[in-house]
Amino acid sequence: MRRMMLGAAAVAFGVWGCGGKGSDNAGAGGTSSAGAVAQSGGGGAGPTGSASVSGVIHFTGAAPSNPKIDMSQEAACKGKYTTPPVEPQFVVNDGKLGNVFVYVKSGLPNGATYTAPATPVEIDQTGCLYHPRVFGVMTNQDIVIKNNDAVLHNIKAVPATNRGFNISQPSAGMTSTRKFTSPEVMVPLECNVHGWMHAWVGVLPHPFYATADSTGSFSIKNLPPGTYTIEAWHEKLGTQQATVTVGAGEAKTQDFTFSGPKA
Repeated sequence: MRRMMLGAAAVAFGVWGCGGKGSDNAGAGGTSSAGAVAQSGGGGAGPTGSASVSGVIHFTGAAPSNPKIDMSQEAACKGKYTTPPVEPQFVVNDGKLGNVFVYVKSGLPNGATYTAPATPVEIDQTGCLYHPRVFGVMTNQDIVIKNNDAVLHNIKAVPATNRGFNISQPSAGMTSTRKFTSPEVMVPLECNVHGWMHAWVGVLPHPFYATADSTGSFSIKNLPPGTYTIEAWHEKLGTQQATVTVGAGEAKTQDFTFSGPKA
């Protein structure tokens, strides 16, 4: 019996000890709908309310060109496009900027705690790109990772404080589930097989966040009354902050304006 227990302990150490912070190759199944990207997060036992902060992310100047992607070696992905694919670093339409993560950085009541929703968030790999590219989850909320391409993908998380993972999904229809346990804005996701594939996930201990859609619009709902620091994050343009005070049931507008890449 003692020999069997030692053997089991050795196996357990091998599973968890070899991967380290940046590697975790075991995948778990699961599917779910991601919902609208522009919606705020959900769930929690902490204080909520009926206030909201909504706005539009503006972009001034000429929109930078997105990098072209050479998918000539991946016919299964290339065939999903009617025009040459690009990496969508800048989603600019009529002077509005999408894929901006907007969240409450500070101002919630001291000691407020929130429980992650049971519904997972989903990220797809399709056309050799991540969908969504920018999204948010709560700590300990499941993230379901899907491969919808008939090619090998290898999704890798490269966090600064959370435990990373590195998952191989060699065929279409595969799913894996992971979660992050600590707040972190933002966690980069990448593919070791396709260097142009990038995504970012904001991990928060509360549900007050949103991602601006293709029209630059966002809305953070169900806020309790208070004064908040709201931060807007873009993968190439950095961050901006604003202070917003909302009363019970009040709807405030807070726009942000970004302009051109940083030098």
